[in-house]
Amino acid sequence: MVKNTDVAVIVRSIISRVKNEGDIAVAFYTKKYDGISIKPGNFKVSEKETYKAIKKVSSDFLNTIKQAKENIEFFQKKIYPKSTIIRKKGIVLKHIFRPIEKVGIYIPGGEFAYPSTVLMTAIPAKVAGVKKIVMVSPSNNLTREVLATAKICGVDEIYRIGGAQAIAALAYGSKTIPKVDKIVGPGNVFVTEAKKQVFGEVGIDMLAGPSEVLVIADMTALPEFVIADLLAQCEHDKNAGAVLISLSGKLADTIMKSLRALAKQTHSDLLGQVKIIKVANIEQAIRIANETAAEHVEIMVKNPEKVAERIKNAGAIFMGNYSPVAIGDYFAGPSHVLPTGRTAKFSSSLSVYDFIKSSSVIHYQKSSLNKFANEVMKLARTEGLIKHADSIKVRFWRKSEKNKN
Repeated sequence: MVKNTDVAVIVRSIISRVKNEGDIAVAFYTKKYDGISIKPGNFKVSEKETYKAIKKVSSDFLNTIKQAKENIEFFQKKIYPKSTIIRKKGIVLKHIFRPIEKVGIYIPGGEFAYPSTVLMTAIPAKVAGVKKIVMVSPSNNLTREVLATAKICGVDEIYRIGGAQAIAALAYGSKTIPKVDKIVGPGNVFVTEAKKQVFGEVGIDMLAGPSEVLVIADMTALPEFVIADLLAQCEHDKNAGAVLISLSGKLADTIMKSLRALAKQTHSDLLGQVKIIKVANIEQAIRIANETAAEHVEIMVKNPEKVAERIKNAGAIFMGNYSPVAIGDYFAGPSHVLPTGRTAKFSSSLSVYDFIKSSSVIHYQKSSLNKFANEVMKLARTEGLIKHADSIKVRFWRKSEKNKN
């Protein structure tokens, strides 16, 4: 097992080499870590390949992707913030939003391929008005489904590279790979560490950790639903975690018995991934949930709306027996790229907001500036910034001198 300090050192070395050597370093690390020999000229996926992928996937898959795309677009357009204009006498103040120009999206590899992550990263960027969306993903994970989804979602360029070297290439650019302004999307510990280290050179969305779910359930929850959702979360990888907070001792015991049987049957570490907490009342459940600040929170109780109102820290909240995490992962509309590891206490899910930036516009007429000149100069002088005060004073000093002549 690689220690966090070792990961940081390895990633720092990768970033430095990619920054200095560009495509040659990217090819070197792709061979070293992915076992794939690839020349820089073959990094980019051609238009012909993406069109071929669309022709090879089933019509059912394409229809499903298009429906999911429609749902995500609808949601992201609805939450897009509007610019604000404030007018006073002699003053105009604006708060305006503009899209980020170039964005890199990282689609993780590993045991699975994730067309859903293409949907959840590319579509919010497209809705925001990003001019250039550059996608990177390990070569083995660029399945026909992933490529077809990228084409449907409007991704502009696709590169068959992954890992820390892909993050470094997006951050600093190379002869083949364009430099972007922001990088989004989840990945393994090396990808996450790379995003952390290039922050400042580019923007990033978040530092995502292992996936997690917290389920609050009472006697009205169906055990088979709860078990299915806990297992779905654990399916991601061995580091994924699931917590059940049960208000029913009977429900907790039933689920624990089933999990033990499954763990024995599959020879898995399932019991190491799932934690069951029995609580006496909903107050305890809510307190634990807010402290845990989980990526996903499912509420399977009699009155889920009332409980949801009191969950202050969560990446996404799923209410009722028929709102499993899976509907959010693939289809509902909000992005499934969510804060993990208690970071939901101070950060939010990926959305159109991550692909826009705001600017303030300030316009004062002479009379309005004159009205507040003394106050501004007083504040500047209090801070010892005399030149700031002079920048106000000069506008009226010149006027008074002119009147004397």
